[in-house]
Amino acid sequence: MDINVQELKERLDKGEDVVLIDVRQPNEHQEFNVGGKLIPLGTVPLRMNEISEDKDVEVVVYCRSGGRSGQAKQFLMQNGFTNVRNLQGGMLAWVDAFGATK
Repeated sequence: MDINVQELKERLDKGEDVVLIDVRQPNEHQEFNVGGKLIPLGTVPLRMNEISEDKDVEVVVYCRSGGRSGQAKQFLMQNGFTNVRNLQGGMLAWVDAFGATK
């Protein structure tokens, strides 16, 4: 089940431990992000070792609009991750809802 920006913001505001992965490009990440680890979509297969300890915890992947992160979610689930959620609408939805603040 995916996650919307309202739910993610509430969880981050409460200080919940959520593993965030930003699959956008570095320039997009620099413009605005919500604290996720930057792993551009094309590098996810090569960088699995960096996130392998998160296979059994909740992971939220995000991108600009939800497309690339949907692909990342599918890849991670095919490679043993058990609880991956895509941020619906990505950073566009976040900025629409809250502006460019975490």
